[in-house]
Amino acid sequence: MRNRLGITLAAIAVITLVAGWLNLPSDVADPFGWKENVYYHQGLDLQGGLQVVLEARPPEGQEVTDEMLDGTRDTVERRVSGLGVSEPLIQTRGDDQIIVELPGVGDPETAVQVIAQTALLEIIDPQGEFLPEGTIVNTTAGMAEDHIIETEIEEDPQAVPDQDQPVYETIVTGADLTDAYPQQDEVGQMVVGFELDSDAAQTFHDFTSANVGQPMSVVLDKEVISTATIRSAISNRGQISGPPRDEVYNLVAQLQAGSLAVPLEVVQSRTVGPTLGQESIDASLTAGAVGLALVVLFMIVYYRLPGVLSVLALAVYGLIILAMFRSIPVVLTLAGLAGVILSIGMAVDANILIFSRLREELRMGHSLTRSIEEGFNRAWPSIRDSNIATMITCVILYWFGEYVGASIIQGFALTLFIGVAVSMFSAITVTRSFLRLALTSPALRTEWWLGMELPDEQVEQKQGAPGDD
Repeated sequence: MRNRLGITLAAIAVITLVAGWLNLPSDVADPFGWKENVYYHQGLDLQGGLQVVLEARPPEGQEVTDEMLDGTRDTVERRVSGLGVSEPLIQTRGDDQIIVELPGVGDPETAVQVIAQTALLEIIDPQGEFLPEGTIVNTTAGMAEDHIIETEIEEDPQAVPDQDQPVYETIVTGADLTDAYPQQDEVGQMVVGFELDSDAAQTFHDFTSANVGQPMSVVLDKEVISTATIRSAISNRGQISGPPRDEVYNLVAQLQAGSLAVPLEVVQSRTVGPTLGQESIDASLTAGAVGLALVVLFMIVYYRLPGVLSVLALAVYGLIILAMFRSIPVVLTLAGLAGVILSIGMAVDANILIFSRLREELRMGHSLTRSIEEGFNRAWPSIRDSNIATMITCVILYWFGEYVGASIIQGFALTLFIGVAVSMFSAITVTRSFLRLALTSPALRTEWWLGMELPDEQVEQKQGAPGDD
């Protein structure tokens, strides 16, 4: 048993050291840069940012299917990735809504525009006209009134052209693009470069070769953003000039992501300030520290040596779950912190069950060695069943939170699940090994250290100390 105890303690030591190293700042004790992407990922309510609720608004006669909503969510997710937002959360809610949470966003208005716009790109034949920028047009790919949101119509009733306006022919659309990227033109201006697939490239080449010297307009969501004269035939590559420099990257993100499967409308937009998040963190840390201190005091006063060892095991437990949160990674929210605190309570509860069983065995006259082993063995079924039931509940909560788009529920469920899983290892393996090691010392095998009267010492000597085998 000594060899097995030594191996177990060595494994616990290695796990603790690795967890402690992972919890150090990324620039500390990391000469090879292994911890470059290991850090605490804070959610919207802790670092501030933007939360947007988008609702699908399909054309009349069209229904929103699950596949259509999932495709739209994927497109929104790709657009958000193009914005460079760290740890975004994009999920569907119900049958027609998408929840977007963007922690740390500094320009909410631009972010909303990028993720919600339909981004219907068209290159049209203006029929010899040099259409000025800002002109709203009808095209063969659809009427303008189907692509302009109601708020724009209310602000400018002239935004929608008369139905008698000519319908310009669409040569290629954004769906024909294979790539889009920012680049500089020959005079150093930022433009959007694009590439077309083979079929569209042939169509585009036929049109441009037949219309050299004629104008060609680039239209985004039925609004002309640039008109240029065709100087030569163009095949599979081209440029979109006209958008301001700061809008080039947003347009690239939209084109790379593709058009939305169904138009979206912003039905709710909420900005969370970082001050509120910091106040929440401070309050949570204070509450956690006070609660933890009371628990530690109770365990040490009431259980004495086992209580001290359980506190040490709890420290190992804390290092492990924090390292897992940084490495997986887990996006920490205020609700997630509540899940962590609750899991700490469950870890302590497991130790209390074990120590209560240990004392019962001692009162029955069993030896200290047997009482320790029986205490753990008899407490294990209760710990196992209650923790598994909690973990199943966490899975259900996480699924429910994903379905209704409530990230606060998901954060709580995920941190509690991880905490409970690690607590079983902490209570059964770590505390048990620490107790076996401590009681190899005769000085600690006394009534005072264990907080109760021990059985006959002769019986104890026959049984032997933990680890004597």
